[in-house]
Amino acid sequence: MAVDCQIELAKMLLEMGQSHLFEHWPEPGVDDGEKKSFFDQVARLNASYPRGLASYIKNARKLLADSRAGKNPYDGFTPSVPSGEVLTFGDENFLKFEEAGIMEARNAAFVLVAGGLGERLGYNGIKLALPSETTTGTCFLQHYIESILALQDASCRLAQGQCQAQIPLVIMTSDDTHARTLELLESNAYFGMKPTQVKLLKQEKVACLDDNDARLAVDPRDKYRIQTKPHGHGDVHSLLYSSGLLNVWKDAGLKWVLFFQDTNGLLFKAIPASLGVSSIKQYHVNSLAVPRKAKEAIGGITRLTHADGRTMVINVEYNQLDPLLRATGYPEGDVNCETGYSPFPGNINQLILELGPYIEELTKTGGAIEEFVNPKYKDSSKTSFKSSTRLECMMQDYPKTLPPSARVGFTVMDTWLAYAPVKNNPEDAAKVPKGNPYHSATSGEMAIYRANNLILRKAGVKIDDPVIEVFNGQEVEVWPRIVWKPKWALTFAEVRSKVGGNCSITQRSTMVIKGRNIFLEDLTLDGTLIVNSVEDAEVKVGGSVQNKGWVLEKVDYKDTSISEEVRIRGFRIDKVEQSEMN
Repeated sequence: MAVDCQIELAKMLLEMGQSHLFEHWPEPGVDDGEKKSFFDQVARLNASYPRGLASYIKNARKLLADSRAGKNPYDGFTPSVPSGEVLTFGDENFLKFEEAGIMEARNAAFVLVAGGLGERLGYNGIKLALPSETTTGTCFLQHYIESILALQDASCRLAQGQCQAQIPLVIMTSDDTHARTLELLESNAYFGMKPTQVKLLKQEKVACLDDNDARLAVDPRDKYRIQTKPHGHGDVHSLLYSSGLLNVWKDAGLKWVLFFQDTNGLLFKAIPASLGVSSIKQYHVNSLAVPRKAKEAIGGITRLTHADGRTMVINVEYNQLDPLLRATGYPEGDVNCETGYSPFPGNINQLILELGPYIEELTKTGGAIEEFVNPKYKDSSKTSFKSSTRLECMMQDYPKTLPPSARVGFTVMDTWLAYAPVKNNPEDAAKVPKGNPYHSATSGEMAIYRANNLILRKAGVKIDDPVIEVFNGQEVEVWPRIVWKPKWALTFAEVRSKVGGNCSITQRSTMVIKGRNIFLEDLTLDGTLIVNSVEDAEVKVGGSVQNKGWVLEKVDYKDTSISEEVRIRGFRIDKVEQSEMN
């Protein structure tokens, strides 16, 4: 780095009250290599934050002062229930939105936020490499890519061939996940996507803060380094803005950007209808949501109106929603209404943004998202921290800066169809109060089977009721293990068109469908059936299939002789006998 750049950075740090960073520096000629790498790090921190490091320090001082004063970010705002679309799976309205969404899919780009490791899960790899279910062993990343390719395909078929669409996929990685995500893609030939279709954007960390004056923290292991921590998934907006991709997409005629998280195996069942809602309702911002029980530990989507007339539709965290309601004329706080659910839908952190207005907004903000700080104070004087803190930002806070004219809405889907994240390890999951979701690898896998069974039931298949089993201390419903590749059916209309006559499936059964034109007709299944077909083959599957099938065997998550991805589920599949059709 040129000396004059170093001088500029040093001046900026001194002007911003950061002289302590240089206090222990020896005279010129000593440790020059380390000093250079210090400036390289400062340059990176300066370049990766919208409007630079000085801006970060200014923002930090303001937020730390507010935090110390106990300032409520929602002061002056009154909450109300925003307007949105509540969908009922499988009815005419739902089918209309699904079809509209498939039509729009070729004008969409997908952004996967995947900066985190699976440590909280008890898994050492990246979360994207974890199997979403163990019947086929398909990992999350493969499932996501195959779903996007199936959308691309279905959208082009609906557009009757006037379509060369390649739906782009961006994956936001971090230092922790970047190399392993690339390795997973390359060693699996990008799971069928063209490598040019996939872009990885790496998120940088931000500087840590030592005190209320926002003095930057020196790394305890290296006096020539500033300590850094992750800034949160809100960085995805500034990364997309600075990468220039948004304008490339706009020039290519794309219209939508869909943001999603790394371990929700149900998400793509909800995407066609939600995208249809965005298109028909012309929403600039559409938050996917699920019904939420009052006081459940999931944020609520809320319209906030300020005394000065400003309004915004935003996710309010569950621990802030109840006191906010009580303080603004709802003495009961966060309570269920006559539907048995809170009137404020539960935010699941999947967003659909219209590209044009999104670019306009980011051009004003540079992609900066409103931040928050969460220092852990040593005592009630709030003068010193237990350990260094940093500013954080969340992807779903994007609408906070939008003008009142922005059309911000939501789409509520049944939880069984849309939301089963995998984020808790077996010990934490087993402590969840009864009736609340476990959000573990066990419950995430069982939720995929449940959704597929409920969809087939709705399409007329007779399916036995599930049985209750306990794995890793969690009580779950075990349905028949039914899985299909996304290209078999993405929408309910497609499932319905591929199921006919009287089909029935017993609870102990397993069925895997791999191929596009596979039709189930008068099938009676008691055991395991696997159907593989090549692209253009039309296959009718019927008659009676009976065998010993595949059996779930319990395993103990403390048994370290078993691989982590099996252990954290609490079961493995013993493949006793199956019928396979190729």
